Amino acid sequence: MKHFLKNHSFINGAANIEQNAQSSATLDSTAFDNGSSYCKKLDRRSFLKKSVAATIGATLMPLPMKAFAREPELKIGYIPITDATPLLIAHSLGFFRDEGLKVQRPVMIRSWTVLTESFIGGKFNLTHMLFPIPVWMRFSRNIPVKVLAWDHTNGSAVTVHGESGIRGFGDLGGKQIAVPSWYSMHNFILQMGIMAKGLTPVIRPQDAELKSDEVNLFVLPPSEMPPALLGRKMDGFIVAEPFNALAEMKLNARIMRFTGDIWKNHPCCVLVSHEQLLKEQPVFIQKAVNAVVRAQLWCTKNPERAAHILSREGDGYLPVHEEVLLRVFTGYDDKKYLEGPKPRPIMHPEWQTGRIGFQPYPYPSATRFIIEQMARTKVEGDTDFIRAIDPVRGAGLLVDDTFVKKAMQEMRVHGTFGSEEDFTSFAREEVIEIG
Repeated sequence: MKHFLKNHSFINGAANIEQNAQSSATLDSTAFDNGSSYCKKLDRRSFLKKSVAATIGATLMPLPMKAFAREPELKIGYIPITDATPLLIAHSLGFFRDEGLKVQRPVMIRSWTVLTESFIGGKFNLTHMLFPIPVWMRFSRNIPVKVLAWDHTNGSAVTVHGESGIRGFGDLGGKQIAVPSWYSMHNFILQMGIMAKGLTPVIRPQDAELKSDEVNLFVLPPSEMPPALLGRKMDGFIVAEPFNALAEMKLNARIMRFTGDIWKNHPCCVLVSHEQLLKEQPVFIQKAVNAVVRAQLWCTKNPERAAHILSREGDGYLPVHEEVLLRVFTGYDDKKYLEGPKPRPIMHPEWQTGRIGFQPYPYPSATRFIIEQMARTKVEGDTDFIRAIDPVRGAGLLVDDTFVKKAMQEMRVHGTFGSEEDFTSFAREEVIEIG
């Protein structure tokens, strides 16, 4: 695996995020402090003590065999971000039912900690998670989670205030930047960019003094990011869509850099299930994965329809309007991303990536890179567990690619995802360039 480095979540959600983002030009300090306090509950230390502890004792025990004696009903949980698109489209278009599965309408959850706790407790048997979260679950808490596939590629960006003058990572010194979770692709991609420009990421109270070469990071629920940016409570954020598009369209924010233009076709959220369910109900898991792969194929060919289905005007899976989601699914070719002085939001048009993409195979090279980067990334809490993981062995323990590989081979998807990925050898080279 080669890395081309030329220059060296937790969502709170809200049913009215667009209105909230537009409702006022300022946020009172109490509201912002409450948001920050809530975020502190979602850091790793509190995640361990408050969220998982309540269920971990029971869930580390093997689930009863009788629970899997019959094919179970598919129960899906999701965070209202476009990362969840394949799960939601598969439900809306009946792909799960086409596989013979009984399925409930996916349940929207407002935070990563609640979604994770619900998954651990057995409320859901299929969900999407930020890739670093199952890494933490598996190797820090010994929770038997398995990654089955990627749910999407790219789909995030660094967004800054439109009048900030920030154009690239080198301009972030002395700034306050929000991330959705310490255990997220967003956090380590951001820190890669910061350090590549000779700056130092730090984690301090927001009122602490910063040196000109320090960038302060803090966790904020994604739905609170656009209004906080509008109220000048921070300088920028890195997060999944649709929050970048929402801020860009409604709040005069500026996309500083798309993450898929830093790490080519990178994973973000992955499809996960319980390891014992894979063992006891492999046919059930295969059917579910088949439907998700089919949904990803459909999304690559029907981005406008996907935007409508997910929107308020469609089936209402995401609490945003269709125009915002159209920006996410079709708004990568805007000339403004390629114009002006460098650095630009898109530095690598030759990569021919997208604002969000779909490709389900979980390349081991990417999993290894994630584990390696997590060991180098600052978080609020202990990181000893990640440093003890051998990336090759860790990737093998965490990911089971047999189901997605079978689905892709049976659907003959070679070349159909619009990328150069090699679905014959199921291997690729990771390309990372800060620019």
